Amino acid sequence: MKQRFLCGALAALLSLGSAAAADKPVRFILVGDSTMATASGYGDAFCARVNRAHTCINLAKGGRSSSSFRAEGRWDEVQGLLKGAAAYRATYVLIQFGHNDQPGKPGRSTDLKTEFPVNMARYVDEVRALDGVPVLVTPLTRRMFRDGVLENTLVPWADVIRATAKEKQVPLLDLNADSYAAVQAMGQAQADTFAVAPKPAAAPVAAGAGVEPQGAAKSAFDYTHLGAKGANYFAAMVERDLKAAIPAVAAEFKPEGE
Repeated sequence: MKQRFLCGALAALLSLGSAAAADKPVRFILVGDSTMATASGYGDAFCARVNRAHTCINLAKGGRSSSSFRAEGRWDEVQGLLKGAAAYRATYVLIQFGHNDQPGKPGRSTDLKTEFPVNMARYVDEVRALDGVPVLVTPLTRRMFRDGVLENTLVPWADVIRATAKEKQVPLLDLNADSYAAVQAMGQAQADTFAVAPKPAAAPVAAGAGVEPQGAAKSAFDYTHLGAKGANYFAAMVERDLKAAIPAVAAEFKPEGE
């Protein structure tokens, strides 16, 4: 009788523990550059799609690369948040770099073969070490067409992220491939409506049009940054990709149309 009582009490405690764990929220932390950041990217629109929006934290910052994000101490903030991971059922850290790792950005560019892969792998390892779940995201396509064909100069950086995800066995959101296919299919005219500002009558197609300055987000038309329409479009794409990669998060998002 005593043994049955103890077993019943243990089962009750385990049940209470499971219920308490299920009541804990899921948290999302976004780490990346301007194409994810507030006012220039899709990150805030993504967070708005989460049931508990306050558990989605957008720490992406314009002009940052896989190197400068860490060098500025911004990664320290992410690690500080992860030290409180026990309060959450799971913390997913979405990491997207590439745009500012490309050549031509002093203080930000990284070597594609010797630095960028090491940086991305280190982010993965450090998230895991603090009981978070790293999710690698390939860089959002730019929206520059030439002779009707969308350019994709970010492929080498996307390839490194794909290889890192495979090597480290972490979820991958192939936003570069998905956004490229979608923008190519819609064409230049519709893609231009995704920009921060309307396209001028004669928008220049200058070398370096995709290079954003360190600091504040763009406030004029370009082929890289996103206004509200573009942010909502790509936030929905990232949500779909995340649900496909990690089906367990599907219940964390609002129904379509809300």
